[in-house]
Amino acid sequence: MVADGLGDELRDGVRIVDAGKRAGGPSGRRPGAVVGRRPGALVGRLDRMLWTTRRVAARALAFDADAYQLHDPELLPAGLRLRRAGMRVVFDAHEDVPTQLLDKPYLAHSVARAIAGLYARYERYACSRLDGLLAATPPIRERLAHCNAQTIDVANYPLPEEFSPERSWDARTDICYVGSISAIRGIREMVQACALLRTPVRLALAGGFADPALARDVALLPGWARVRALGHLDRAGVGRVMENAFAGLVTLLPTASYRDALPVKMFEYMAAGIPVIASDFPRWRAIVEASDCGLCVDPRDPAAIAAAIDRLAQDPALARRLGANGRRAVEQTYNWKNEAQKLVRFYADLTRHPLAHRLELT
Repeated sequence: MVADGLGDELRDGVRIVDAGKRAGGPSGRRPGAVVGRRPGALVGRLDRMLWTTRRVAARALAFDADAYQLHDPELLPAGLRLRRAGMRVVFDAHEDVPTQLLDKPYLAHSVARAIAGLYARYERYACSRLDGLLAATPPIRERLAHCNAQTIDVANYPLPEEFSPERSWDARTDICYVGSISAIRGIREMVQACALLRTPVRLALAGGFADPALARDVALLPGWARVRALGHLDRAGVGRVMENAFAGLVTLLPTASYRDALPVKMFEYMAAGIPVIASDFPRWRAIVEASDCGLCVDPRDPAAIAAAIDRLAQDPALARRLGANGRRAVEQTYNWKNEAQKLVRFYADLTRHPLAHRLELT
């Protein structure tokens, strides 16, 4: 179920039900549409909290589903309404919202702390009354398991078959960054690192800037001459970017929400068979070192980022070995099939569905 005002439809065998968009509210677009900067993140979130929740709850009550999974924290009130109506309700906590609020640039620190505290109290109250919780990371699971024993973590790992590591290493001339581009994701430091490179490497940048002013500022940095800004790409385009790269950057800055995150792009780089150059956070370092799949650096230090890039550019055998190790780690551990089986078991137990005995997923 969505609430974008674009009507019901069937896409790729999935029935999409539209709960409708409030007249005059922020415009909605289906996945795949090109989206510019939103007129106001806070305004959009308040609109979803005040209006979308009511519409979604009313529409959902018309269904007789085995279970209802909430994807956004704004829908917790709708979840409680469904629960009071006797429905099975699960909250998908894919973000650590209290921690994220502390990093919001548009909130003063004192205001952010107050809002984060209020939200955490409400989240505990709501989650304790639901049938189960899904957490995107172990820290989120550990935080929420205290209020609901039916809590598991299900990571958003990639499907290995969607990535091709077969391209000849001699043809790989770029490093790449794929994803949303913002200051806290380390774009300034990445571009500054490009100005310090000793090897003739270019940075392929696939993604959109969250802030047009930041895009203008970054384009003035000396390292920008080494950047190929590709904008938003579809999955096929992203795949081609990774096929041309000998390493992938995931040098997010050390914010409270990033330090314990499991960055999807890091595992996608691994699935594509390219080494990662990752932020030196304890959780990330543990994964990179255990898999022997890349290098960890201080994301605030452009010289350290440049040194890691040069090292891999000058030692293709090392880059190949690290990339192959990352691919193997995804095939064995960090893949969606493993996580999907956990998710199916969770819902089978929740609904007492015979699917629990048929866990071979295609």
